[in-house]
Amino acid sequence: MKSSFNLGRIFGIPLRLHYTWFFIFVLMTASLVAYLPTSEPYILWQRIVLGVTASLLLFVSIIAHELAHSLVALKNGIPVKGITLFVFGGVSQIAKEASRPNTEMLIAIVGPLASVAIAGIFLGASFLLSEPLATVAQWLAFVNGLMAVFNLIPGFPLDGGRVLRSIVWLRTGNYMRGTRIATSSGRVIGYVFVVGGITFMFITGEWIGGLWLAFIGWFLETAATISYRQASFHDALRGSTVQDIMIEDRYLLLAVAPRELSLERLAQDYILRTGRRSFMVAADGNLEGIITLHDVKKVSRDRWSAISVGDIMVPRAKLRTAHPDQDALGLLEEMDEGNINEVPVIKGDKIIGMVTRDNLNHRLRIRTELKM
Repeated sequence: MKSSFNLGRIFGIPLRLHYTWFFIFVLMTASLVAYLPTSEPYILWQRIVLGVTASLLLFVSIIAHELAHSLVALKNGIPVKGITLFVFGGVSQIAKEASRPNTEMLIAIVGPLASVAIAGIFLGASFLLSEPLATVAQWLAFVNGLMAVFNLIPGFPLDGGRVLRSIVWLRTGNYMRGTRIATSSGRVIGYVFVVGGITFMFITGEWIGGLWLAFIGWFLETAATISYRQASFHDALRGSTVQDIMIEDRYLLLAVAPRELSLERLAQDYILRTGRRSFMVAADGNLEGIITLHDVKKVSRDRWSAISVGDIMVPRAKLRTAHPDQDALGLLEEMDEGNINEVPVIKGDKIIGMVTRDNLNHRLRIRTELKM
């Protein structure tokens, strides 16, 4: 996710904090401060300290939930790009889908099971602690239990949606059929939340609670739609090679820049003229590197005429390249894992094409329009 802060690594998995997390952190803390009684021993400063502590423990619980997903994925040979905490809790960014329905089910179900276990720990602790800690432990037990139940709702992008997909996939042997059913269920559930939130607002007058329900519904519907699009993308590439999906060299004349070209001329004659954000650097058809708009922006505007493409390009030795017979779906998963938008296709030392994310999106739109 963009706009995230790195918090370090846990079990080798990057942990990030999205800026929207601060909103939910304040909301949760304020809710707990209001939830605790105002009488002794719940004086104001103590309620604030307890609210902050409980909110932090809740997000530790969310990390544990997502970490369960990630560790099971890693154990099954599936790369994990990281865990990000954001306004709706957390998300494990798993680089590729499971190859078997049993693996899919295991990765999905372990998160809610972790939340149930954490809820049990806090509930047990509530019987051993004195007030006001007992009340906080009970609240944490309730919220973790609620999180487990919510995540088991059978619709994408929730864990229950992945469980539903794995069941349909296991019974029919058809991955895309399971995906269609799970995402359709997720969209319907999203609409139910939106309608329910709006209805709740008008019946009870609780605008914050109603808007929050509607916002969750909007998020679920949007995420379900995106999940199906991504699954369709992957399915469309299944069985294809890089040669099948690359832009061939005869269409790449304006995507190749000479290394001696100044950044001034690159900006005027290449970037502005074509609208492209990156260009291969080559001599006699041999790939030497790549230069991107991001690289150009690092150089002060008044130095563009004195700096050449070759001075700031990323050299070939540091580039991710592909060969024409390579599996297309495998390349896409590598691009997702490395957050790469364009990959040159090399045969020997010669550039013969380019795989770009924009072109892949275009191909998918065409297949969708043709109902393929």
